[in-house]
Amino acid sequence: MAVLKVVELLSDSSQSWEDAVKTGVQRASQTLKNVRSAYVKDQSVTVENGQITTYRVVLKITFEVE
Repeated sequence: MAVLKVVELLSDSSQSWEDAVKTGVQRASQTLKNVRSAYVKDQSVTVENGQITTYRVVLKITFEVE
């Protein structure tokens, strides 16, 4: 029987929400073994002078505990 754990993290990108998700999953995979899935809990942007400068996502990362 597998035991899974969920952690929540914030990731951002100047390109897109998709890039923010990819960056978050890649970074989480560097320190967490057996990453199984990622759930996008929330999305937001930061705006300066009427322009989007940063795309942010809150991710729930699920991984198997050894």
